[in-house]
Amino acid sequence: WFTFNISWNNFILHLVNNNYIMKNSYSNIFVFNKKTLKKAVDYLSKSNVVGLPTETVYGLGGNAYSKKSIKKIFRLKGRPKFNPLIIHYYSLKDAVKDIFINNHFIKLYKKFCPGPITFILKKKNGSKINPLSLAKLKTIAVRFPKHKITRSILKEIKFPLAMPSANKSTGISPVSARDVFEEFQKKIPLIINGGVSKIGIESTVIDLTAYPKILRPGRIHKNLIEKTLKIKMKKNIKNRSIKSPGMMKKHYSPGIPVLINQKKYDGESAFIYLGHRYKNKKKFFSLSKNSSLDEAASNLYKTFRLIKKKGYKKIQISKIPNVGSGIAINDRIKRASKS
Repeated sequence: WFTFNISWNNFILHLVNNNYIMKNSYSNIFVFNKKTLKKAVDYLSKSNVVGLPTETVYGLGGNAYSKKSIKKIFRLKGRPKFNPLIIHYYSLKDAVKDIFINNHFIKLYKKFCPGPITFILKKKNGSKINPLSLAKLKTIAVRFPKHKITRSILKEIKFPLAMPSANKSTGISPVSARDVFEEFQKKIPLIINGGVSKIGIESTVIDLTAYPKILRPGRIHKNLIEKTLKIKMKKNIKNRSIKSPGMMKKHYSPGIPVLINQKKYDGESAFIYLGHRYKNKKKFFSLSKNSSLDEAASNLYKTFRLIKKKGYKKIQISKIPNVGSGIAINDRIKRASKS
């Protein structure tokens, strides 16, 4: 009996250490079912904030019509008031009461939505969107997320969701429910586990208030947009005003120095690269063994978090090809490298 008791205790300890028992440690993380859906709708309707999965990254969702909800989001994130939030809708039918649409928008919506693209559009005067969420701008950043869980919640509620990434301002965006918990612990009453975000980086943001212009690159890149709209877009022009998230100089930071376009390993840092050149070397982290830029983008934030947890003091990143999803990766790591 004594031997069995010791073995049983060791087994329980093993489960706890490997996070198989999640109830005590993660009591605010819930699997999605009808009961959780009802709970989420109830929380959101009462101006609470909920951690939600999307195909890009996890978001901090709140009622976009409620000043109380918006204030909670800004306070939890420590987000500057001049940085607007993206407003998430179930469908175009829900969004048209808040925005003016145009031909470019219709073409992109039909091609890519629901999906990882955000549109900057002019706001209608009668819109109920709380001005705080828009940083008092006359434009709205609009997105139609693809993740089934968030879509099912949007379908049930009578308001859109203001939903920035569920992390502290300037930090790494979360790609799992556990990442959200590590950011906010139990400050959020409900985090819904929707698995690991497939795309792993934030949506493309395109300004459609004048001639189309990409404000933040993402998985849906410039060539795809040009092909859809049958136009040639100009190179990104630097904006003085912040019309959407992802435009601040310092962003996506893992909290330790990040050095980009590195050719030589310094012997101490964590080294991020593409391919399998450095396999079996502990301090080297490949974003994609077969050099897929889409896969590399989806692994970027996971790798940042892993390196931070392992206690490294610095990150070196080798040169990333500046095409397709590589453009989005370079945008994120450039901002992460700003001190």
